[in-house]
Amino acid sequence: MTIQPQTPGLAAFKAGQQATWAAGNYARIGNNLVLIGELLCEAVDLRAGDKVLDVATGSGNAALSAARRNCEVRGMDYVPAWVEYARKRAEAEQMEVSFDVGDAEDLPYPGASFDVVLSTIGVMFAPDQEKAAGELLRVCRSGGKIGLANWTPDGFVGDFFRAIGKHVPPPPGIQPPLSWGTEERLRELLGAGISSLTATRRSHVFRYASVKHFIEHYRAHFGPMRKAFESLDEAGQDALARDLEGLRDHWNTSGDETLVVPSDYLEVVAIRK
Repeated sequence: MTIQPQTPGLAAFKAGQQATWAAGNYARIGNNLVLIGELLCEAVDLRAGDKVLDVATGSGNAALSAARRNCEVRGMDYVPAWVEYARKRAEAEQMEVSFDVGDAEDLPYPGASFDVVLSTIGVMFAPDQEKAAGELLRVCRSGGKIGLANWTPDGFVGDFFRAIGKHVPPPPGIQPPLSWGTEERLRELLGAGISSLTATRRSHVFRYASVKHFIEHYRAHFGPMRKAFESLDEAGQDALARDLEGLRDHWNTSGDETLVVPSDYLEVVAIRK
């Protein structure tokens, strides 16, 4: 059973989620994921002049990638500070992109108003998955494309979130965001509204000077991790840090003291009916 947005519990969760994501400096995280947006824009085969929406734009990666391909682009996110940062970034790069504050579960655009709807590591975190997927479909024209990049549950990021969840469990009734990283779940969410779906497993590589550098960087700038540490006492913080450090043993491929960690994500291109 889907929890509807007007449910008080969900409304409270979304308010808390928004504050959590805003707590850090997401640009210091999202800017390391630029390549994902570039590859997604190639995957959907953008054409100059396409009307493109980047949902949950974060620091504006996919929106700017689409603008580089001479599309007419809007980026949208529910954290006002991120929208302002993305706007300034577009200005600095002399890209013509419009940015709006809005909710992925209630997109502020008319139906069928975009040729391509994108989201890179963004819409997957909307708590009401069915409603968010319905909005992607609603604003995409018939024959248009929906392009998504979502972390898979069995990759490094999946283990990363499970390590955090071990110490700060997610609230009950919220479906796991990483389910967007499975083709099965995406077909459940989009199936009735699309004529085809192609899913390609790709890997993004995280590169840090050490595992300590990675933890310190994310603890300072990644809102969910920052809030997780803040919610724990000293012993809990030490335990969480140890569990995060332990991920190195399974995932690090560097062969030296640095951290080189591939993490799989699902790149999806769906055609709107």
